[in-house]
Amino acid sequence: MADKREQLDFMLDSGVVAIVRANSSTELMDVVEAIRRGGVNVIEITMTTPNALEVIRDVSRKFRDEVLTGVGSVLDAETARAAILAGAEFIVAPTLSLETIALCNRYGKVVMPGALTPTEILTAWEAGADLVKIFPSSLGGPAYIKAVKAPLPQIQVVPVGGVGVENAGEFIKAGSAAVAVGGSLVNSKLIAAGKFDEITQTARKLIAEVRAAREQ
Repeated sequence: MADKREQLDFMLDSGVVAIVRANSSTELMDVVEAIRRGGVNVIEITMTTPNALEVIRDVSRKFRDEVLTGVGSVLDAETARAAILAGAEFIVAPTLSLETIALCNRYGKVVMPGALTPTEILTAWEAGADLVKIFPSSLGGPAYIKAVKAPLPQIQVVPVGGVGVENAGEFIKAGSAAVAVGGSLVNSKLIAAGKFDEITQTARKLIAEVRAAREQ
């Protein structure tokens, strides 16, 4: 999927972005495989992962035909460019950086900056964001997404923080274009115990919740 529009459509169709943090590249590969088996094929590897750029390169090569690999926790344009060169196909930031948005558009990569207030959300969209990450969504929940979407229906938002199987459907029904899920999917205790089948099951449940919500 070399085309940005194609990549964005792939992300929206999936409806779930898995946020992956791990302590080692080997551990992370096992996590990606478990998530992929559960049907989640859009995976964000955070820059807080040890040797993140090397891991992004390895994951994008191994799962090239099955997974859309991106990078998260990007704080500046320089990091975004390094990640793109390593193979990242989309860029996610916790904050609003206009320079990062501009760089991603320059290189034709999907960019999802973080924002919370309506002013930040609109600023990100007007600057060229493809999606706007509402972070932390735990502060307002689905009700906040619904409230923001009322005056800003044209903006495609993705809640992050406090999203799990129990409320993913509610976030979708509130107007979210997709959901991004971290700790409730990539559970550190399950990883440490090697219980990757449970991660696979959670991924399946997330996909099912999103699809069911979209049909309502």
